[in-house]
Amino acid sequence: MFKLLFSICLLLAGSGSIRADEPTPPNPTFLLAEVTTGKLDPAPYWVSEKLDGVRALWDGKQLRFRSGHTVPAPAWFTAGLPPQALDGELWIARNRFEQLSGIVRRQQPQDADWRQVHYMIFELPDAPGSFTARIARMREIVAQANVPWLNMVEQFRVNDQAALMRQLDSVVQAGGEGLMLHLATAPYLTGRLDVLLKLKPWQDTEATVIGYTPGTGKYRGMAGALKVQMPDGKRFSIGSGLSDEVRRHPPAVGTLVTYRYQALTQSGLPRFARYVRIRERY
Repeated sequence: MFKLLFSICLLLAGSGSIRADEPTPPNPTFLLAEVTTGKLDPAPYWVSEKLDGVRALWDGKQLRFRSGHTVPAPAWFTAGLPPQALDGELWIARNRFEQLSGIVRRQQPQDADWRQVHYMIFELPDAPGSFTARIARMREIVAQANVPWLNMVEQFRVNDQAALMRQLDSVVQAGGEGLMLHLATAPYLTGRLDVLLKLKPWQDTEATVIGYTPGTGKYRGMAGALKVQMPDGKRFSIGSGLSDEVRRHPPAVGTLVTYRYQALTQSGLPRFARYVRIRERY
């Protein structure tokens, strides 16, 4: 029975919404964040909530995932976007990522579903001036577009580290992921740079599923844990964070999954690893 379940999972893994025969487009360039512990002076930065959404780049004509694939959004959704290039997240609400992911990957978009989706922008690709100047321009763009699905991620300032950590606690307790800090004086840049920082109470990264540990007791016939491999070849198991549904239909071997952890051991393995979700490759 256990082997049968995983055979089904392997078949399901190949039935994603992005067509397998779709040619791979060039990846758009993005600004990517470095990780911070919050032990810094936040005064030079604009601060915003880190949204748990799907990154998307609007080039003035097409909306694309981080992979470069076109987002299969309804025509009315993109028709409401300006000719100006935008960078942001497709988002519904906190703790709604799985629902969002299903909506934005579907090749035949459903209007009723997309009415829930917002394009939350936080950057203007190749725009001149500092990030502070680009914030002002983003506010103008959103106001001029005047469509309910185009919004700007709220940007605010905090004076000191204590205020920053209070803001982090407030966001996390409300169900958010963490905070982003963007250097106010920074010009538009791409790559992984320290002008953009992410601050979370935990760390997360990805590993590849290489097998399963059979469940026992009430999990008999299901997955007890996922056996995974890190990019450096180290292997470990993730048993925490698996819902009953995930245990019944675990990610197929070869799937990239996101997990959360507190720190690394001396041998480089994550402490208190907890499954989050499949890492979608849109």
